[in-house]
Amino acid sequence: MIKSALEKVISEDLSELWTILTPDEKRKVTDNFTTHTFKKNQIIYAEHEEPEFIWCLLKGKVKLFKDGVGGRQQILRLIRPVQYFGYRAYFAKELYVSTAAAMEASTLGAIPMSLVEELIDGNRRLAWFFIHELSRNLGSSDTRIVNLTQKHIRGRLAEALIVLKDNYGYEEDGVTLRIYMGRDDLANLSNMTTSNAIRTLTTFADEKIIVVDGRTIKIIDENTLRKISKYG
Repeated sequence: MIKSALEKVISEDLSELWTILTPDEKRKVTDNFTTHTFKKNQIIYAEHEEPEFIWCLLKGKVKLFKDGVGGRQQILRLIRPVQYFGYRAYFAKELYVSTAAAMEASTLGAIPMSLVEELIDGNRRLAWFFIHELSRNLGSSDTRIVNLTQKHIRGRLAEALIVLKDNYGYEEDGVTLRIYMGRDDLANLSNMTTSNAIRTLTTFADEKIIVVDGRTIKIIDENTLRKISKYG
């Protein structure tokens, strides 16, 4: 199981990380790599917990979120295969400031952060890899903050749908999003109330931009949706 999980990580778009490791470093990673399965809505790690691992999503979908006023969630990031996450807090020497949970049955790999720190101490290229990842994520977070606070409701929901498409893609029909989110999660991703999310979805459907059937959403006019996301 460990070998097959590692082969997936290596063969996907994060193979860059593997290629900068020496043979001895690769052996250490292989020896310490563990796989974990999570059920839908199961917590992977919780806010205020101490970070121990760098996590890699191998199969499934994961959300990072933070509880706000009145217990309302704000989804901060969506994780797609194959992405690493959960390491920032360790580097910052602080507890987790958000919670990670599986959005569907998911398989994840984990490597102890103590090992990652050891590898970084001896491999400058690995250090630069993480600097690049952290910097890119910070830039994305800055952009998202502006979008969530300055865009109108239509623009925020359109952006959320585009984020879902860009992260998880379409089903084989080329229009159905390959993720099935409840209205609450969609609202939490868009920084709006559930009732506003429902009303805006209905408006998009009336405008023939999308088709909604329960939790299934088909994007009929992606170009228009992207324009609303950009200028809304």
